[in-house]
Formats: sequence, C-alpha cells, structure tokens
Amino acid sequence: MTADEMKKQAAYAALEHIDTDGVVGVGTGSTVNHFIDALATIKGKIEGAVSSSIVSTKRLEDHGIKVFDLNEVSKVAVYVDGADESDDNLHLIKGGGGALTREKIIAAAADKFVCIADASKLVGVLGKFPLPVEVVPMSRSYVAREIVKMGGQPVYRENFITDNSNVIIDVHGWDITEAIKLEKELNNIVGVVTNGLFAMRPADVLLLGSEEGTKTVYAK
Repeated sequence: MTADEMKKQAAYAALEHIDTDGVVGVGTGSTVNHFIDALATIKGKIEGAVSSSIVSTKRLEDHGIKVFDLNEVSKVAVYVDGADESDDNLHLIKGGGGALTREKIIAAAADKFVCIADASKLVGVLGKFPLPVEVVPMSRSYVAREIVKMGGQPVYRENFITDNSNVIIDVHGWDITEAIKLEKELNNIVGVVTNGLFAMRPADVLLLGSEEGTKTVYAK
C-alpha cells in the first residue's frame, strides 16, 4: 500500500467523526484533499464547511460544498486536517503547505480536532520535519536572529507567500520535547504571526492509515 493510499484510507475514516447538519472545519494538504473528496459523498447531510486555505476552498466549491467564513458561523463541531508530524501526545507539527495560521484558528474554534495521516507521521520526538514559523515580512531577519539564539537553524522559504501575505521561516535542528513551552516562546517573538506547533491545542484523535487498516490513536 502506498503512502497516498494510506492517506486516503485515513481521510475516509474521518467521515465517522462528522456531525451531520453542521459546519465542518477543513484543513489543507494532500491528505485533506482526499477528505474533501470523501466529504463530497455526504455533502447533502452537512450545512457546509469552513476552509483554512484558498486551495481547499476551491476544491470544496468544485464539489458543490458551500464554504462559510468562520465569522459567519457560531459553531464548528469538528475540524479535520493532516499533519507533518505527530507525537504520542498528539502534539503536531503543521504548516508544510504554509496554511498554519488559518489552520490554527479553525482548530482553536472547533469542538473536536481530528487529525488524519499515514502511519509514518507518528514519531517519537517532534522536529525532524522543519518547524514552520509565519512572520510579518519586515520582521524576517530579526525573527531569524532570535530563533538562532534559541538554538534553531532558520531557513527562509523562498518564493512563497502565505494566504495572509506573510512569509515562512522553516526551523531545522530541534528535538522538540517541550512542545507547549516552545510554541509559547516562539509566539512571543515580535513579528511572529504563529508557528506550526499545535501543542496548546493538540489533536483530539489521530487517524493513521496503515497496511493493517486505519488505526485510531488518542493522546497518552
């Protein structure tokens, strides 16, 4: 079974967590693309979706799923998104696709956060995947210097602008064992919009596609 087939397996398994007659929060990325396709099979049973990116919005609308602005809805029962890495506490690294800020906002607003991924995304220690940090463009060099002081190795993501008109610094070289602490410290740097650690608001459940079928993981 390929990694993409595992992603698809997890994405379709997420339908079991969807409340009908409500608004579904939808993330961004290759695994989420499979989820959007799956969601289209029950689109008559949901009110619509809140999307974390322009790309996901287009895919949802192409399927005939109504997309709401988050400000238009009073409740998001479930948010479904992928991850670049997850640890056993369901603390995540996200933002490889650059949509981390809007993803983090919807995750915070949702009652339940369902993460979908292939089995390779569950790791012992976060940090092998570079940690994305979204920053206001004029602060990029300053933020990078502050990250160096913290022991990180910042790399500017060239030729990439977020949907919020900001830039991304990808931080290499960290073994992240205190995710909540690091998330707060990075967010306290002036010029940082947010970072790709989802630890203060982790996933509630992780669905992992694997050769043996979809595995459901809860935080330890």
